[in-house]
Amino acid sequence: MGRLDPVTLSVLASALAGIAEEMGAVLIRGAYSSNIKERRDCSAALFDAEGRMVAQAEHIPVHLGAMPEAVAAVMRRDPEPGDVFAINDPYSGGTHLPDITLISPVAYDGEIFGYAVTRAHHSDVGGMRPGSMPSDSREIYQEGLIIPPVRLVRGGEYVSDVLELLLANVRTPLLRRGDLRAQIAANNIAGRRIGELIERRGRETVLAAFEEVISYTERRTRDAIGALPDGESSAEDFLEGDGTTDEDIPIRATVRVEGEEMEIDFSGTAGAVAGNVNCPLPVTRSACYFALRVLLPGDILPNAGTYAPLTIRAPEGSLVNARSPSAVVAGNVETSNRIADTVLLALSGFAPEEIPAQGQGTMNNLVIGGRGWTYYETIGGGQGASAKGPGPSGVHVGMSNTLNTPVEAFELEYPMRVERYELLYDSGGAGRHRGGDGIVRSVRVLEPASLSLLTDRRRHPPKGAAGGEPGRVGRNLIDGEELPAKTSRELTAGSVITVETPGGGGYGRPEG
Repeated sequence: MGRLDPVTLSVLASALAGIAEEMGAVLIRGAYSSNIKERRDCSAALFDAEGRMVAQAEHIPVHLGAMPEAVAAVMRRDPEPGDVFAINDPYSGGTHLPDITLISPVAYDGEIFGYAVTRAHHSDVGGMRPGSMPSDSREIYQEGLIIPPVRLVRGGEYVSDVLELLLANVRTPLLRRGDLRAQIAANNIAGRRIGELIERRGRETVLAAFEEVISYTERRTRDAIGALPDGESSAEDFLEGDGTTDEDIPIRATVRVEGEEMEIDFSGTAGAVAGNVNCPLPVTRSACYFALRVLLPGDILPNAGTYAPLTIRAPEGSLVNARSPSAVVAGNVETSNRIADTVLLALSGFAPEEIPAQGQGTMNNLVIGGRGWTYYETIGGGQGASAKGPGPSGVHVGMSNTLNTPVEAFELEYPMRVERYELLYDSGGAGRHRGGDGIVRSVRVLEPASLSLLTDRRRHPPKGAAGGEPGRVGRNLIDGEELPAKTSRELTAGSVITVETPGGGGYGRPEG
């Protein structure tokens, strides 16, 4: 079949993106846990039969950029129509263990056309502490149940032994069962919608759309990179400890642009560490993809074509390309943000007016759990200001894109109370455009529980840009006592945990 005309291509591109968005809506509405149905800590995407991303919903950047490796891992297992595979192993295409990915072949008349993929953060998958995000893990086996690519559904029927094994290793099996069902329902709706699209438009037209959507995006991305000056720009940033030590851990990135190609090289970055801030390569790729997207026009659809001109070099065994059995649970949430910050800082050498000041640079992971319940939340903060205007306040920045847990849902579901929840005024950096403000959230536990905090930017503030001032650093407290950036504690009834999140950096020198 010849190339599609522009109108048909535009219509089909929107249809494919709409299917991915509908997958996300089905998952959110069908989920049992607050982490998915309220916070929307989940993502959905469509892939073609070759394992290339065709369309994604506007969900979680760290989920989406790392999905291709998971699809490739499942394709090596000879999937068949009616199958659903589960995977969370970071060394086989996952990100960290709480993120369980379900992958289903999308078939029509017995032919596999592509894959429907949902990834959702499950608020407990076993491990040494409730919530499966301990600050003190030293190897991946302590972080929860590891799921290599396995069939959860075969030919439309549950593989009950696999499901029961999974549920036997988590603290909240009823919630996990419900959330997995919601993911399966979301994958199923993709199969139905692709089938309807084929019936309306024809097999060859839909296959041509898959190919041309990717090709169009690649052409637009290459044009954008080609508009940058050729050259090299380097940057360095630091993580504040790994849970075993409070020492700074350097991340170094060098960006090279030559014609329509870009390379990101992490030579000089620290080696893998004893704690759990290590990154598997898919997470590092995801952070690089996000940084590249910041440079691109907003109308460029995110898919496999976006990343075709990008080469990533990450030394094996380093912090950003860890090997099993390194612990990685914080790599997905904290190190991914610092990688993105570092790459964006390097990219500012090519396009200084396009790159904003640094945002909060952390997800402020708050994990509390007791007998039969687990609570997980990432807390927003300040976004960096830019040449276009001030940074937003109280939002998720960088690699996350979730909502909060509403106070009403929080207090209904958990034996806790919200004592304080508001913006942390004047925490954004000053400048011609001011950085966004952070948040303060205080929670009182009503029964004994376990606490884990995985945070950053408690010592190094988010940098301003073009002469703007840095944002204020964050703080963690328990009953007024300041806590380290990464820590785990046992709580007594009545304890109050307070998280103050960082503000964003300012842009431009303050006027006057």
